Amino acid sequence: MAYSPRWRNKMTDKFFQAVLALDNIDECYRFFEDVATINEIQSLSQRFKVASMLDEGFIYDDIVKQTGASSATISRVKKSLNYGADGYQLILKKLKTNK
Repeated sequence: MAYSPRWRNKMTDKFFQAVLALDNIDECYRFFEDVATINEIQSLSQRFKVASMLDEGFIYDDIVKQTGASSATISRVKKSLNYGADGYQLILKKLKTNK
Protein backbone atom coordinates (compact mmCIF):
# COMPACT_ATOMS: atom_id res chain seq x y z
CA MET A 1 0.00 0.00 0.00
CA ALA A 2 1.30 3.47 -0.89
CA TYR A 3 2.10 6.02 1.78
CA SER A 4 -0.64 8.64 1.81
CA PRO A 5 -0.27 11.70 4.05
CA ARG A 6 -3.30 13.87 4.76
CA TRP A 7 -1.91 16.64 2.57
CA ARG A 8 -1.58 14.41 -0.48
CA ASN A 9 -3.58 15.54 -3.50
CA LYS A 10 -3.41 15.54 -7.31
CA MET A 11 -1.35 18.72 -7.36
CA THR A 12 1.35 17.40 -5.00
CA ASP A 13 1.35 14.04 -6.82
CA LYS A 14 2.02 15.89 -10.08
CA PHE A 15 4.82 17.92 -8.48
CA PHE A 16 6.53 14.79 -7.15
CA GLN A 17 6.10 13.09 -10.53
CA ALA A 18 7.92 16.07 -12.04
CA VAL A 19 10.76 15.67 -9.53
CA LEU A 20 11.00 11.96 -10.30
CA ALA A 21 11.20 12.75 -14.03
CA LEU A 22 14.45 14.70 -13.58
CA ASP A 23 17.41 12.79 -14.99
CA ASN A 24 20.43 14.34 -13.30
CA ILE A 25 21.69 16.90 -10.83
CA ASP A 26 21.89 19.67 -13.45
CA GLU A 27 18.20 19.19 -14.28
CA CYS A 28 17.45 19.32 -10.54
CA TYR A 29 19.26 22.63 -10.19
CA ARG A 30 17.40 24.09 -13.16
CA PHE A 31 13.98 22.90 -12.00
CA PHE A 32 14.36 23.86 -8.34
CA GLU A 33 15.79 27.27 -9.20
CA ASP A 34 12.51 27.97 -11.01
CA VAL A 35 10.12 26.51 -8.42
CA ALA A 36 11.78 27.57 -5.17
CA THR A 37 13.78 30.44 -3.78
CA ILE A 38 17.48 29.98 -3.15
CA ASN A 39 16.78 30.30 0.60
CA GLU A 40 14.17 27.53 0.44
CA ILE A 41 16.57 25.22 -1.38
CA GLN A 42 19.37 26.03 1.06
CA SER A 43 17.04 25.39 4.03
CA LEU A 44 16.02 22.00 2.65
CA SER A 45 19.66 21.15 1.96
CA GLN A 46 20.63 22.20 5.48
CA ARG A 47 17.92 20.01 7.03
CA PHE A 48 19.07 17.06 4.97
CA LYS A 49 22.68 17.60 6.08
CA VAL A 50 21.50 17.81 9.71
CA ALA A 51 19.60 14.52 9.30
CA SER A 52 22.67 12.89 7.80
CA MET A 53 24.89 14.10 10.63
CA LEU A 54 22.41 13.00 13.30
CA ASP A 55 22.23 9.59 11.64
CA GLU A 56 26.03 9.41 11.81
CA GLY A 57 25.96 10.19 15.54
CA PHE A 58 27.18 13.80 15.54
CA ILE A 59 26.29 15.95 18.55
CA TYR A 60 24.34 19.21 18.34
CA ASP A 61 27.40 21.46 18.83
CA ASP A 62 29.25 19.87 15.92
CA ILE A 63 26.16 20.06 13.71
CA VAL A 64 25.70 23.77 14.51
CA LYS A 65 29.35 24.45 13.70
CA GLN A 66 29.31 22.57 10.40
CA THR A 67 25.88 23.55 9.10
CA GLY A 68 24.93 26.80 10.82
CA ALA A 69 21.58 25.24 11.70
CA SER A 70 19.83 26.46 14.82
CA SER A 71 19.21 24.10 17.72
CA ALA A 72 15.47 24.40 16.92
CA THR A 73 16.09 23.14 13.37
CA ILE A 74 18.24 20.29 14.66
CA SER A 75 15.52 19.36 17.17
CA ARG A 76 12.83 19.36 14.45
CA VAL A 77 14.94 17.16 12.21
CA LYS A 78 15.72 14.80 15.08
CA LYS A 79 12.00 14.56 15.85
CA SER A 80 11.34 13.68 12.21
CA LEU A 81 14.10 11.07 12.29
CA ASN A 82 12.60 9.48 15.40
CA TYR A 83 8.85 9.94 14.90
CA GLY A 84 8.29 11.01 11.30
CA ALA A 85 7.28 9.15 8.16
CA ASP A 86 10.74 7.49 7.87
CA GLY A 87 11.54 9.56 4.78
CA TYR A 88 14.96 10.58 6.04
CA GLN A 89 15.84 6.98 6.91
CA LEU A 90 14.60 5.81 3.51
CA ILE A 91 16.83 8.15 1.53
CA LEU A 92 19.84 7.92 3.87
CA LYS A 93 19.76 4.12 3.50
CA LYS A 94 19.45 4.39 -0.28
CA LEU A 95 22.38 6.80 -0.47
CA LYS A 96 24.55 4.53 1.69
CA THR A 97 23.64 1.55 -0.51
CA ASN A 98 24.48 3.44 -3.72
CA LYS A 99 28.01 4.42 -2.60
